[in-house]
Amino acid sequence: MSMVSCGNGHFYNDEEHSSCPFCGVGLELHATRPLAGEGGSPRPVAESGHTRAAGTPPPAGLGRDAGETRHVWAGRMGGVDPVVGWLVCVAGPERGRDYRLHTERNFIGRSPTMDVAITGDATISRENHAIVSYNPKRHTFRLAPGDSRGLVYLNEEEVIAPVELAPYDLIELGETKLLFVPFCGERFVWPVDAPASPDQHGTR
Repeated sequence: MSMVSCGNGHFYNDEEHSSCPFCGVGLELHATRPLAGEGGSPRPVAESGHTRAAGTPPPAGLGRDAGETRHVWAGRMGGVDPVVGWLVCVAGPERGRDYRLHTERNFIGRSPTMDVAITGDATISRENHAIVSYNPKRHTFRLAPGDSRGLVYLNEEEVIAPVELAPYDLIELGETKLLFVPFCGERFVWPVDAPASPDQHGTR
């Protein structure tokens, strides 16, 4: 067995994987089983980062849909999940930073995997401390508590159920205070029925 380093601190067997399986998608080099296709040649089929022979059942845990979830509004915008507003940190360890908000739900937490990642505040829960959502049909924003132990406040009041946000509302979680700045609303909305042509605008 030959172990190699990927350069990011991971070690993996280069006889079994074409690249680091911890950093990204790599192919399992010995997962292909011959199956005759047209002309009698094997037909390997890649699925979810694993190479397998066509016609063989997927590995346990892999269904027919093992791909990444596609965002409905991003599909309607030509692959772009459009910005709909911002949270601006006005107090706390990351004061001065801004965080983009996108359509539907934006999860707030300390983890870099969160939609709004406030990594510098150790008093914020790692995942799902709070949620800011944008409804692209009604063009409204809401703040909801997450599933963490930590509380979230809106204009100094504890949030225990989803509440509607107004421009420049103050959201507080941990030692961080965030000012809500909407982009979509009364003066501008992104079209959601079909991708807009270059000469169309979402203003109303």
